[in-house]
Amino acid sequence: MANWEGVNEFVAVVESQSFTGAAEKLSTSVANISRRVNALEDKLGVKLFVRTTRKVSVTAVGATFYQHCKPLVEGLTLAELAITQLQSTPKGKIKITAPVTFGEQVLAPLIHEFLLEYPQIELDMVLSNKKMDLVEEGFDLAVRLGRLEDSTMMARKLFDREVFVCASPSYLKRYGEPHTLSELKRHNCLRGSTRYWRFDEKGDERLIHVDGRIQCNSGYALVDAALKGLGIVHLPDYYVQPYLQTGELVEVLSAYRGNQEGIWALYPQNRMLTSKVRTLINYLSESLGQKQYEQ
Repeated sequence: MANWEGVNEFVAVVESQSFTGAAEKLSTSVANISRRVNALEDKLGVKLFVRTTRKVSVTAVGATFYQHCKPLVEGLTLAELAITQLQSTPKGKIKITAPVTFGEQVLAPLIHEFLLEYPQIELDMVLSNKKMDLVEEGFDLAVRLGRLEDSTMMARKLFDREVFVCASPSYLKRYGEPHTLSELKRHNCLRGSTRYWRFDEKGDERLIHVDGRIQCNSGYALVDAALKGLGIVHLPDYYVQPYLQTGELVEVLSAYRGNQEGIWALYPQNRMLTSKVRTLINYLSESLGQKQYEQ
């Protein structure tokens, strides 16, 4: 620990701009702060502060040293906090946001099971298809689907989802089954919020423009239209898998099925990942892997 001695005190003096303030911050005496800073200066062979009767100013060398020491002190604090949290039972409120349908059908049931295991956790869940500002609105966690656009957040992949193109047997009997991507232009494509569907063609991503009689921002409404033979739908597995299993919907263009898309847990990078949030993320990752959307 010899190399670490005096560093905490030095950082506290810089941030408090006084030896008295540093002593109050670290709950020690001014004499102890002064002694440790002096020892640090002797070891380094430089002056870290210019002291007068009125104030304490950091030297240029001291400012450079501070820039290197500050993240080390913060890292040690976070490491100690992490160990403390590992030894305690997760508790407190978690504020989380997720897309509406995925939240209702997949996420909420898993989190309810999580709450049964951890009775000291409180939940504030906001389901919205809008991208919420996690920092401004005080969210601890967001679950996002597909490709991530916000590079200011920390992200951990929870699981993968697959997107299927499918239609009812009655629709395919009436209009025929498409076998190439170019054939989609002849079909009634049931669209969500975008006019483009993503496919994989021999390892290359293809965005195909689609059109049709129906556009709706509800996946379940589009599934209902597909079941009634109104067109071809392009949706994630948790919408269509039960109907694919019963034969009410049939997958088409399976050779062009895109790569799996991530289901992500996002949290602000400047916020400590608390024990309660880390425990929830681990729980969701494990549970999604076990269930594989069997519901």
